Amino acid sequence: MLAETDVVIVGGGLAGLAAARRLHRAGVPWRLVEAEGRLGGRVATDVLDGHLIDRGFQVLNTAYPRLGTLLDTDQLNLGYFTSGVLVRKGDKLLRLVNPLREPTGGPGTALAGVGSLLDRLRFAALATGCATLPASRLLAAPETTSETALRRAGLSDAIIEELLRPFLSGVFIDRELSTSSHVLAMVLRSFARGRIGLPAEGMAALPRAIAAPLPADLLDLDTPVAEVTPGRVRTQAGDIRCRAVVVAVDPPAAAALLPALATVRMHSYTTYYHSAPEPPLTEPILLVDGDRRELVANTVVLSNAAATYAPAGRHLIATSVVGPTAPPEPTIRAELTRLYGRSTADWTHLTTVAIPEALPAAPPPQGRLRKPVALGEGLFVAGDHRDSPSIQGALTSGWRAAGAVLDELRAG
Repeated sequence: MLAETDVVIVGGGLAGLAAARRLHRAGVPWRLVEAEGRLGGRVATDVLDGHLIDRGFQVLNTAYPRLGTLLDTDQLNLGYFTSGVLVRKGDKLLRLVNPLREPTGGPGTALAGVGSLLDRLRFAALATGCATLPASRLLAAPETTSETALRRAGLSDAIIEELLRPFLSGVFIDRELSTSSHVLAMVLRSFARGRIGLPAEGMAALPRAIAAPLPADLLDLDTPVAEVTPGRVRTQAGDIRCRAVVVAVDPPAAAALLPALATVRMHSYTTYYHSAPEPPLTEPILLVDGDRRELVANTVVLSNAAATYAPAGRHLIATSVVGPTAPPEPTIRAELTRLYGRSTADWTHLTTVAIPEALPAAPPPQGRLRKPVALGEGLFVAGDHRDSPSIQGALTSGWRAAGAVLDELRAG
């Protein structure tokens, strides 16, 4: 069977949905094909024994500029985390918060024993600059790795190893901090400007909300794509003839469909989910390891931020590890006993979610975080590997790709 439309979008993740939304607004005929039986790509939520289990620890930042184009975040009923972190150092838990968001925590942050006072002042200056300077100026700065940028800002080895490496390794899924300093600047900007939260119905609520205005009969699920060529998409259900194709799948799948694309290295991530009868902390705040053991990237009581993540009488803890090797659950449980400073013997291990291709690597040079989306001959590509490796990057790339399609169709 041969179908026809103006634009075929391959992939129903965030990038593909953002592209569909822009094309739909423009009144251009389109169709989206997705290999899986659901939308969302890497953003997904399962339900296990009454707990909401996201496909790896993920959060939503309200400062992402593209979100406001696509939905009202109020509809997600977000539960928010504290704007800061706890750092385990020996027998102490040290609390560092964003004084702009948590004014009463400012004095404690200034006196916290992570790095020196000068370190904390220098980091505050770096974050403030990222929050207040125009994005264009930040992206015009000389580019290096994140670690080099932190050291050039005058930060000591102590604050980098005890706070910033464990925290940022969970953000970039990159313990080496080899991620571009331009990505670092945008991350610090979003953390300083926005709030971090979880949708009451899990992270899968985000792609559902973005897809909600789209006609369901234009979304073909369970439809793997075998081949993409100019003017044609070959699926298991038949061929679709079109004027343009937007390939919005993960980098390995995109490279298989578009051999001209450069190979993108992917970072691996594993999240362990535990259920507990009592929360090891009562605050919705991320806990990182300042003892330089380099095993756990972060751990957090998700249900402290969004109570809906656990059934009544239970609490959900997510613990994430960076890298392709996932330690056994008992090893992680022992680390959690140390990090939280209390027994985990009555915790239940719900599941371990390993994501071998969780996030694209973004070493320098990344330039202005805007890689080309138009490949010629009516072929386009979208995904967070074309912008920043983030939810914002995925949404922006899809929006940009749709804009490039519209320009080409109007010109033709």
